Amino acid sequence: MEEQIRFKNHDGEKLAGTLHLPDEPSQFGVVLGHCFTCTRHTTILRELAKDLTREGFTVLRFDFSGNGQSEGEFSQSTYSKQVTEMQKAAGIVAAKGASWIGMAGHSMGGLISFLAASQTPGVNAVCTIGSRITAMKATHFLSQTQREILKSTGEVSFTSRGRFLTITKDFFSDADQFELQKILQTFHKPLMIVHGDQDEIVPVKEAIKAREISNGSIKLEIIADADHMFSREDHREKVSLLVVDWFIEQTEM
Repeated sequence: MEEQIRFKNHDGEKLAGTLHLPDEPSQFGVVLGHCFTCTRHTTILRELAKDLTREGFTVLRFDFSGNGQSEGEFSQSTYSKQVTEMQKAAGIVAAKGASWIGMAGHSMGGLISFLAASQTPGVNAVCTIGSRITAMKATHFLSQTQREILKSTGEVSFTSRGRFLTITKDFFSDADQFELQKILQTFHKPLMIVHGDQDEIVPVKEAIKAREISNGSIKLEIIADADHMFSREDHREKVSLLVVDWFIEQTEM
């Protein structure tokens, strides 16, 4: 069963979410985060949520503030803000009876899941899908011209997925506080990375690098011929199978 819900972040902004409930009440839950400038309705998240629910998980996918149907301005987005929103979402799942909670996300949503899990004792395991979790620099997002505009004006505008958006220097200064390589080295919860070897946005070498930094403690699954959005149905099916089976292993269901 799907239920459309609203819940507030720390700033009082209402976030839109889709709560997936299994046939029977469950003590196992998963929160899903979406990619940069995306929404909770990306195909990969919708299909993954349904597959997890079919196996008995309570699942919440939601729009970060400033995206989709959630309140807030995109220009006010920071990793710190999104981490707290993931934590709020985990609280919703816990309130539905989940005592075991996993986090997963696609692209940026995977990074936010990883950061939130590193800060939240009640999160038991995390899976990133097509995510960069070793470093985050302006060069990963912006062209040379855009970086110059950001430096001189403190903000830069761009078009993404049909939206005209603005990002500020605060987004990058906030990101700089997260020492991702140190977090990877000290992260002791179960972590799986799923990545396509034809990812045109986040090269697969980023996933391999993350595993190397972690001294091999990460489970790494590389899907042959898959792009960043896992646009082929058979690739998304592989992602779902890997993620669902891995979460089941972690819960010892």
